[in-house]
Amino acid sequence: MIFQSTDIQGVTMIGLECRADERGFFARTYCAEEFGRHGLNTAWVQCNMSHSAREGTLRGIHYQAPPDPDTKLVRVTRGSIFGVVVDLRADRRSFGRVFCRTLDAADGTMLYVPAGCGLGFQTLADETDLSYQMSTYYQPALACGVRWNDPTLAIPGPLRPTCISASRPPGATPGRPPRSALIATIAT
Repeated sequence: MIFQSTDIQGVTMIGLECRADERGFFARTYCAEEFGRHGLNTAWVQCNMSHSAREGTLRGIHYQAPPDPDTKLVRVTRGSIFGVVVDLRADRRSFGRVFCRTLDAADGTMLYVPAGCGLGFQTLADETDLSYQMSTYYQPALACGVRWNDPTLAIPGPLRPTCISASRPPGATPGRPPRSALIATIAT
């Protein structure tokens, strides 16, 4: 696997090293030893799948708040996405910074999202599937979010949203800058 750091501490792109022959290829998508050598989480307690039927579907920006924040390892298994990670860790220099990257099933590159960062994405193709490995169990009471179109973040969306859930996580507060919402969340 090929580990590539980003400008947000802990957010890591993980590329596949494919061994190809006439049948196709073989590649590892996880190795506890290699992840550990790079200082990444090696304990996954839950795996989830997300399916979006329509191009332009918008999901996130979600995170799980303290005292049990989650780390995610995300891979597109069908289709493609415009992925967004927001650093929500008030104690980091990169607090409020946004990292964006296109991920697709053909490339196989994975996105490692450390605890304290939010993840969102917009599908770039119909019938898009994602696989998530999670470091902690989902706890609805700790589920939070930041609005995808918050002007403080100025996230550059590639497409006009075609499908957005009417519901939102408890922490997603319309019209309120994420920094003040975050400070309040982290302080409690």
